[in-house]
Amino acid sequence: MSREAAAGHAPPSHHPALAHHFDDLGQQKEAATLGMWVFLVTEVLFFGGLFAAYTIYRNWYPAAFADASHHLDVVYGSINTVVLIASSLTMALAVHAAQTGDRSKLMLFLVLTMVLGTVFLGIKGVEYYHKWEDHHIPGASFQYEPAEFFRHAQVFLSLYFVMTGLHAIHMIIGLGIMTWMLVWAWNGTITKEYASPIEISGLYWHFVDIVWIFLFPLLYLIGRHGPTVH
Repeated sequence: MSREAAAGHAPPSHHPALAHHFDDLGQQKEAATLGMWVFLVTEVLFFGGLFAAYTIYRNWYPAAFADASHHLDVVYGSINTVVLIASSLTMALAVHAAQTGDRSKLMLFLVLTMVLGTVFLGIKGVEYYHKWEDHHIPGASFQYEPAEFFRHAQVFLSLYFVMTGLHAIHMIIGLGIMTWMLVWAWNGTITKEYASPIEISGLYWHFVDIVWIFLFPLLYLIGRHGPTVH
């Protein structure tokens, strides 16, 4: 006979989402949240290296970078910025719905977040297509005028594709995570007592949005007030 039964007490209920190596859901949530923050710190270091490279090259070739920036579509970039800010709002609302146990709103806001993320990727795809049409993809077929900025504009556009491309990959991963969370919300895995997966997923989504908030002014806005050489 167990000690709880001998003392006349029923053993504590075990939540189906509680892993065996945690005492309770609170401890499990703290560990998972810490793990996500550690992961995000490594992501900051990862993107920080790219931002450092961009800063160095921009200081070396300011005129070429400013001129090349004019070839980015600031309207598309602005729309995507609004889209991602809106997706952060819907993600925050999804977290609140999970914490309050509102399953229908949770699913609604997750779907809206995914739709906004898909819109972002669609607009970015249109931008990439226009760069391909204009022969502004670095490589053998690269073309650029004026000729004096040919090499250094290619450096700018290389950084543009690497930085925005990696950001887009993170967005695709985020959509995969949101799909997983939507399935969990649908089958009842996410509850008021077990909302930590949504909260932790939200941290990742907000991080991806914040990265774009830095990318947008660096790539699209800095130098646009200056005249081009054309």
